[in-house]
Amino acid sequence: MITLALRCVCAVLLWPGLAAAQETGQFRVCSDPQNLPFSNDRLEGFENKIAELIAKDFAVTPSYIWWGQRRGFIRNTMNATLKEGRCDYVMGVPDKYDLVLTTRPYYRSTYVFVYPRGKGLTIASLDDPALKKMKIGVHLLGDDYTNPPPVHELSKRGIVDNVVGFSTFYSAENPPSAIIDAVANGRIDLAIVWGPVAGYFARRQRVGLELVPVPSGKGDLPFAFDIAMGVKRGNEALRTRLQAVLDKRQPEITKILKDYGVPLLERTGKVR
Repeated sequence: MITLALRCVCAVLLWPGLAAAQETGQFRVCSDPQNLPFSNDRLEGFENKIAELIAKDFAVTPSYIWWGQRRGFIRNTMNATLKEGRCDYVMGVPDKYDLVLTTRPYYRSTYVFVYPRGKGLTIASLDDPALKKMKIGVHLLGDDYTNPPPVHELSKRGIVDNVVGFSTFYSAENPPSAIIDAVANGRIDLAIVWGPVAGYFARRQRVGLELVPVPSGKGDLPFAFDIAMGVKRGNEALRTRLQAVLDKRQPEITKILKDYGVPLLERTGKVR
């Protein structure tokens, strides 16, 4: 989605964001060092691959400011006190995220139900009565364990005691794959997981897993979200330049997302 004139001196004058990138020889990305499938410090995530792709149009090489993606992430990276500790781009934020200046969304994904294939399960709604009898895995987000939409909606339906929480403070003992591993090995019956995480790790299991988009009923919180890139607030020139590259590279970006198993939604909500 989310150009040309790279060889022209006048382009540098017209695009201050490009001039800054060329001056420093960097495309500085704010990123989490241990957050697959999005990013890691071995550059194995899809956001790493997208950053590499986009940086080519800026005629520079990506570099990274690493910080765990939780409370304080933007404050300690893009808005860091020391200039050498600052980055210029964040590769994945909710559309219109107010801490940064966002591009137009470059993909839309959704939370999904994840459960073993071939066991007779056909869960496709939070109102399915079978959920009250199943052990359900969910992620708990943030350093204060703020509840994401699945937890709120399960709680609203009285589904609490059979819910198993998984931390997003990742480590060797708690890898990002833990919640999907738990479905595959039978520790839990089903998980409700953000689509990019589910799609990437489900492909790496030895057992087949079904991924079914979670629909939002009347009065429910949303489960599908538009994802954009962000730059520092006020830097309209850099956002404009980034948007032009995103538009140009959208087919290649979409291919990267699909290669990583990200469930993609059209704006109509249809999975593609």
